[in-house]
Amino acid sequence: MDALAQTIAQVIRDVPDFPKPGILFKDITPLLADHTAFRATIGGLCERARARGAEGLVAVESRGFLFGAAMAYELQLPLQLIRKPGKLPYKTVSMSYQLEYGSDRVEMHVDAVEAGRSYVVVDDLIATGGTAAAAADLVEMRRGKVAACLFVIELGFLRGRERLGARPVEALVTYP
Repeated sequence: MDALAQTIAQVIRDVPDFPKPGILFKDITPLLADHTAFRATIGGLCERARARGAEGLVAVESRGFLFGAAMAYELQLPLQLIRKPGKLPYKTVSMSYQLEYGSDRVEMHVDAVEAGRSYVVVDDLIATGGTAAAAADLVEMRRGKVAACLFVIELGFLRGRERLGARPVEALVTYP
């Protein structure tokens, strides 16, 4: 584990049995409260976005907005939002995806992505990969390119990166 991953892992709080019994929730609020660790996290994400040639950022609701906004400011890149249905005020396009039991859907504004432009999908955590894959699918549906999918945390045992196929996936810290 590199120094950045150690810094992040030290401040992430484990909350057992949240939101339901048997789940070990990775709480990022202590990371947000620690300005040194948060700054290092944004720096690590920005470094990876630069290396992938990002021309824009697409952040996933809701914790992805926190990281995406800070990255957009630092990188001076446009930021677009992926939200749950009915939350965006303008015309939208949507993508449905399968959950373990049922399905869900995400949306973005119809004009959020410029054709041919390279975007990085940003979120705080990748678990099963359904939301991230749907976000990446939306970018590609609008003829944008997915330069990478970047996460602060990866729950490797859930194999979410597999749902993203050949798209580049990077996480700052991985829990195997």
